[in-house]
Amino acid sequence: MITAGIDVGNKYAKVVLLDGDRVLARQSRPTGFEQKEAASSALVAALAEAGISREQVAGVVATGAGKSEVVFADDHITEVGADARGALFLVPAARTVVDVGAEEGRAIRLDGNGRVVDFAMNEKCAAGAGSFTESMARALEVDLIEMGPLSLKSTRLVPMNAQCAVFAESEVVSLIHARTSKEDIARAVNDAMASRIVSMTRRVGVEKEVVLIGGVAHNVGFVKGLEEGLELKVVIPEGPEYVTALGAACAAREKAGNGGKDNG
Repeated sequence: MITAGIDVGNKYAKVVLLDGDRVLARQSRPTGFEQKEAASSALVAALAEAGISREQVAGVVATGAGKSEVVFADDHITEVGADARGALFLVPAARTVVDVGAEEGRAIRLDGNGRVVDFAMNEKCAAGAGSFTESMARALEVDLIEMGPLSLKSTRLVPMNAQCAVFAESEVVSLIHARTSKEDIARAVNDAMASRIVSMTRRVGVEKEVVLIGGVAHNVGFVKGLEEGLELKVVIPEGPEYVTALGAACAAREKAGNGGKDNG
């Protein structure tokens, strides 16, 4: 049975096609102003990658900030529910899930049966999300993908006091004028963001295995800061930015296998 999960975020719409326990395809498209069109385009691309037709898909479930725009979906689930399902699919031992995307961060604690026990979200401030690093990269005049590797070359700890993305950008400019190296500033940026996510995660409780998902998981500098703050290694599955969409596909599989009934 083939199902589809669609995660419509603020920057990208991502689609995962699932056939039982096998991922058939993963595709993403920039969200832009037309979330429905982005989701549809990503689904079409995923179907083409898998070499199947839309009629072969037994169910479609949407999640993410723009889930309500996916009018062709059979159902919608919360991002927390999708995160939990996707992480457990890839890492059955997962007990803590940390999802850091472009615009928000989430921490979720699961019990031994995989049920959500508690969760916390950082959705009102960009300082705990990928857009924070993106803004700081522009201030440093470096590519976003450089921020992680650059921070690993740092030789000096430079604290960043600002807790707001707007003020932090001014602080970065001041550090540049003080001739602080880009490597040290990049580390300060990643550590500041990691610190906010660590605090949020500790509020829900930290229990191994800790699974890190979301696009920011590709930032090695952030990962280093997060692991140092949590004092443990985190598990990063392949394609971490697609895990929420995968969780939606798992929910579609559950729904189709349950005769179409909503099972949460």
